[in-house]
Amino acid sequence: MTHKNKLLTLAVQKSGRLSEDSLSLLKKCGIGIQNGRNRLKATASGFPLELIFLRDDDIPQYVEDGVAMAGILGLNEVIEKNRKVSIVSELGFSRCRLSVAVPKQVDYPGREYLNNKRIATSYPAILQSFLNDNGLKAEIHPISGSVEVTPGLGLADAIFEIVSSGGTLIGNGLKEVEVVLESQAVMIAREGLPADTGELLQQLLFRIKAVQKASNNKYILLNAPKEKLGRISSLLPGMKSPTLMPLAEKGWYSLHSVISEDDFWNVIDNLKEAGAQGILVIPIEKMVV
Repeated sequence: MTHKNKLLTLAVQKSGRLSEDSLSLLKKCGIGIQNGRNRLKATASGFPLELIFLRDDDIPQYVEDGVAMAGILGLNEVIEKNRKVSIVSELGFSRCRLSVAVPKQVDYPGREYLNNKRIATSYPAILQSFLNDNGLKAEIHPISGSVEVTPGLGLADAIFEIVSSGGTLIGNGLKEVEVVLESQAVMIAREGLPADTGELLQQLLFRIKAVQKASNNKYILLNAPKEKLGRISSLLPGMKSPTLMPLAEKGWYSLHSVISEDDFWNVIDNLKEAGAQGILVIPIEKMVV
């Protein structure tokens, strides 16, 4: 159903890797963005969408207030800000974690080490919840900036911050000791969306899920003699009904199917041993199931 003159307003991070990944996802969904990132707003082609570029920690409030109907940001920011918004989909990119880190020379005995310590963080609400859940008391120092430098400057005994590869921690003489939250990009929406706006959001999520499904699966083609097709088919996890096409050589068939890439690499040797030949694995651009 097409909604004339109706736009879904979507807030995205104005810069950084999450912003780049968000725009890349929209592009894979057939949505083009004009006037991007150098302006507050951008219009889209291929879908009734308007983007607003914001700081990630501002997105929950803008969505709650109805300035944007939906937003893409990290789960960590959604939990920290605790606004009246709904998480409508996990997006699977920009994965990271919120962790406690201490100086590498500390012989960390467990969470009790944090009792009565000074902890610097950009996420005081999540940290306070973690401390409460574990019956700990600590002096929380909210920092907006380079949290990792605070122990080296004598401002904190530990930090609580986003960790991706861990390289920044190592560079500042720190080690990760507690993982508190696993985070990733999520789609949030304002509570109580109007029906037509909610339908637009569902259409966008439909496209996103098709892209996600495709990224996790591959199209596989292989050749095999007729008498070995049963054995080969049994080795392909999750396969329902493969396409079989006879080859020019009598008694040989080409088998076409879709398989998780992880599953394929787990069974490739068995496929070859079962008689599969000429195996091709091809990326899938979109997958609608």
